[in-house]
Amino acid sequence: METRRLGNSDMDITPIGVGAWAMGGGGWEFGWGPQKDHDSLAAIDEALDRGINWIDTAAVYGLGHSERVVGRALKARSKRPFVFSKCSMVWNHNGEVGHSLKAGSIRREVEDSLRRLDIDAIDLYQVHWPDPDADIEEGWTEMARLKEEGKVRYIGVSNFNVRQMKRAQKIARSLRCSLPTPFWRGKRKMKSFPTL
Repeated sequence: METRRLGNSDMDITPIGVGAWAMGGGGWEFGWGPQKDHDSLAAIDEALDRGINWIDTAAVYGLGHSERVVGRALKARSKRPFVFSKCSMVWNHNGEVGHSLKAGSIRREVEDSLRRLDIDAIDLYQVHWPDPDADIEEGWTEMARLKEEGKVRYIGVSNFNVRQMKRAQKIARSLRCSLPTPFWRGKRKMKSFPTL
């Protein structure tokens, strides 16, 4: 299957990956309804068997369940695909989802994600949402530490605006990606966003 270099990383990924949001199942605030784990595992296996080489998940998907499903799928593979996950969306004992960019929270989140996924390092770890805005610098500083420690290979952002990306850029560089201009603008050229 064709691959493309992901930004300024050393990862050559397929144009399509496995999105594991729905694999988190129902029963939580952003769930897609009930899912059967054996169906999720079969879907991951089929995708990887056909040459797809990356999986995107997040701790919050199913309040950790999606990462556990992905971890089970990885155990059955002789060659591990790239694994991308996200932090900053946390939940309490009642399953109510909130946001945190505090350093201690991000560190707990990565440790929990690594345990659920049963891997030594996450290939791309992203801040899921820049919320609360006032804590972006603290959160991004911790993300840079996680990269330096080897817990994650690359760091990135999701749902940040350009102003927020520039604030993070002053602390540490992120994985650079070129994204297509939104289709509704009628142009098909690639637009490069600030390198973090």
